[in-house]
Amino acid sequence: MATAARGTGIREPVQRVEVDVTFLRMTAPPETPAPDLPPGATVQRVAACSVPFYRYLYDTVGRDYLWWLRRTVPDSEIAMLLARPEISIHVLIQGNEPAGFYELDRRGGEYGINLAYFGLMPHAIGRGAGRALLRHAIDAAWAEAPRVLTVNTCTADHPRALPNYVEAGFRITRTVRELWPVPLRLGLPIPERLRAG
Repeated sequence: MATAARGTGIREPVQRVEVDVTFLRMTAPPETPAPDLPPGATVQRVAACSVPFYRYLYDTVGRDYLWWLRRTVPDSEIAMLLARPEISIHVLIQGNEPAGFYELDRRGGEYGINLAYFGLMPHAIGRGAGRALLRHAIDAAWAEAPRVLTVNTCTADHPRALPNYVEAGFRITRTVRELWPVPLRLGLPIPERLRAG
């Protein structure tokens, strides 16, 4: 077991995780028709997303894929992030409950829009909503006429993530290996294949 320093200077137990992060970009909107969302499903932009609701989305969607970084950030920092006009949260509603979400980040200014987070709730995976929600995110971003749309994924994500991004029209620009110090206090399941010595 390794330790790493938190922002307070306190050292805590971590599991070092080795992942390959793939960066992708799209330089023009797709020309193919968008797939329909499942019957009865809608996507709603959350005008003033609360910290507890954001944490619910982030934690539930990302738990099985090692979404750990924002779990370590204090509520005050998440609140400041959510208050920024360049950040928007969009939630897939299916059966009157959240089934997934995406986050668009425009802080790159002239460099474009980043699809910062994207995913489905565990109960919605494999039910036909993923491609439609991804296209919704892509179309929402291109409606603002950015220079480029970017996204990244890694080997901790769902195995269909990278193929889905490529099928949607993103092109791979590079892949880098990263070593993450994931705090054990988060209680996240860490696949054996990702554990670094």
